[in-house]
Amino acid sequence: MAEYIQIPTPAGKFDALTAGPEDGRPVLLLHGFPEAAVQWSEQLSVLGGAECFAVAPDQRGYSPGARPKQATDYRLADLVGDVLAIAEHFGWQRFDLVGHDLGAIVAWATAAEHPDRVRTLTAASMPHPDPFFEAIRSDEDQHQRSGHMQVFQSSGAEKTLLADNAKKLRQIYYPGVPQHHVDDYVQRLTEPGALTAALNWYRAMRYSGRIGPVEVPTLYVWSTEDTAVGSTAALATGDHVTGPYRFEMLEDVSHWIPEEAPETFIRLLLQHLVAHQA
Repeated sequence: MAEYIQIPTPAGKFDALTAGPEDGRPVLLLHGFPEAAVQWSEQLSVLGGAECFAVAPDQRGYSPGARPKQATDYRLADLVGDVLAIAEHFGWQRFDLVGHDLGAIVAWATAAEHPDRVRTLTAASMPHPDPFFEAIRSDEDQHQRSGHMQVFQSSGAEKTLLADNAKKLRQIYYPGVPQHHVDDYVQRLTEPGALTAALNWYRAMRYSGRIGPVEVPTLYVWSTEDTAVGSTAALATGDHVTGPYRFEMLEDVSHWIPEEAPETFIRLLLQHLVAHQA
């Protein structure tokens, strides 16, 4: 069973769930939008049982103790800095990094910029950011799939998502996210300032540039029924990984891979960790 802790850093205190022995192999898991650390409940349990020390924080803006108000405080460089600060708190020289959705963007950037710190990278749903943002510009299919990003960046996004008992916010999670997780996420995001902080991840994207190639061993898991990410960027991701690379495509699974297909995802993750021990 996961244990709740708080992680003090220069950016504030991060709420987090942990599992496994503290001297185990360190694995850091980064949730996506609009979720929280509990999205990794299944993975935390299995990783802890496999003698890993798994840590899943509520990231910047999602943790009340690390919730700056300005959108400029949610730039990718700041989010990567949080990852390194959490690693420093535990004294991790190297660690395995797992991310889903926007958490995967942070994981990709951390691995690209700090290959000396990241032992392996596992990304779910979100491809390497460089081909993804290029596909938004040049691929009509991806451009349409990413239309929600402009909505989330707009000044009226909070009102739109929270109207009528958060009807549109709840719709984001379907299909794929278990109802008890949906209720948990909505409760968190209806707290004062919480949804604005989560949306600031999108509003700060204009301040981020290319991240370059990733050289660490990488597993990328994409699903065919992902309405947010099409095949163009998914298939191009391998061109942006110079280290060992494994691409897994899940049939009939939506964007919410870790929660909709937890057993398949954790199996692939454990295989990846075992294959790259050093």
